[in-house]
Amino acid sequence: MAERAHALSTVDGYSGYGAEQGEKKLRAAIAATYYADLGIDETDIFVSDGAKCDISRLQVLFGSKVKIAVQDPSYPAYVDSSVIMGQTDLYQQDVQKYGNIEYMRCSPENGFFPDLSKVPRTDIIFFCSPNNPTGAAASRDQLTQLVKFAKDNGSIIVYDSAYAMYISDDSPKSIFEIPGAKEVALETASFSKYAGFTGVRLGWTVVPKELLFSDGHPVAKDFNRIVCTSFNGASTISQAGGLGCLSPEGLKAMQDVVGFYKENTKIIVDTFESLGFNVYGAKNAPYVWVHFPDRNSWDVFAEILEKANVVTTPGSGFGPGGEGFVRVSAFGHRENIIEAARRLKQLYK
Repeated sequence: MAERAHALSTVDGYSGYGAEQGEKKLRAAIAATYYADLGIDETDIFVSDGAKCDISRLQVLFGSKVKIAVQDPSYPAYVDSSVIMGQTDLYQQDVQKYGNIEYMRCSPENGFFPDLSKVPRTDIIFFCSPNNPTGAAASRDQLTQLVKFAKDNGSIIVYDSAYAMYISDDSPKSIFEIPGAKEVALETASFSKYAGFTGVRLGWTVVPKELLFSDGHPVAKDFNRIVCTSFNGASTISQAGGLGCLSPEGLKAMQDVVGFYKENTKIIVDTFESLGFNVYGAKNAPYVWVHFPDRNSWDVFAEILEKANVVTTPGSGFGPGGEGFVRVSAFGHRENIIEAARRLKQLYK
């Protein structure tokens, strides 16, 4: 990244507007690294300034007349972008839901995978695995059910794989590992949680050529139009960083970072389990989902903040299904994680 930044100050190294879809070398590297043998081509990949930004661009693509389904709980960007696009009805305070959104409850009771037999048809299904905030990764069988459900209903799955590198069992790391997924799904991903690119901003979305609207028009063609209209491409400096990440040295460094955060996760899990709490997630994600039965999430958040000076995230911020839980993040320096664990033990001993 430093070399690319410096090159911009030279006549030979200066580059102006690049391709909105991303540099060819980076698209090819993403395809080869994450989608080898899955039938995904470099031309199916759109490089962006992050998955969050792409979620909103996808909402612009879908427009205001569609109905979405989300996991409950889930990353708030799916619901909030839906509200901004005008897809929803008013917020219903009594149930803490927006009208005209299908909230697919994911709880310990159903293994954090929705009962699809009870989910009505929607146009779009947002699905994140491993999930933020619960940390649950869907199994191959579960994702096969999801793909069949989308196919039967004529729905498009927006699959958020931002935490795929944290998977340590045989759960699929991409929706495209499931036969038939290219006809019903697109996938968004990011360097944020692998390489700490939260401020650098670099991600990608895969829109397979096989994914068509009901009239037979390729979804990728319209997404390309949206991207070229609303975006001038990711920073060339960030893209140089992306290429560095996908080099042999970079891949090892990313795996080391993921391994480090997974060790942090274990410290957090051990802490809460030693205090008698039921803890979920963690195995395939950098998040620990802690159950505080019959407690209000915001009250627990305030209690931990005020009495231990530790910041967590109240579960209800991710949807009504998060009430009674808090999300604890493993992203931090080891000494801070150890100190937080000490304070939590003191608070709840």
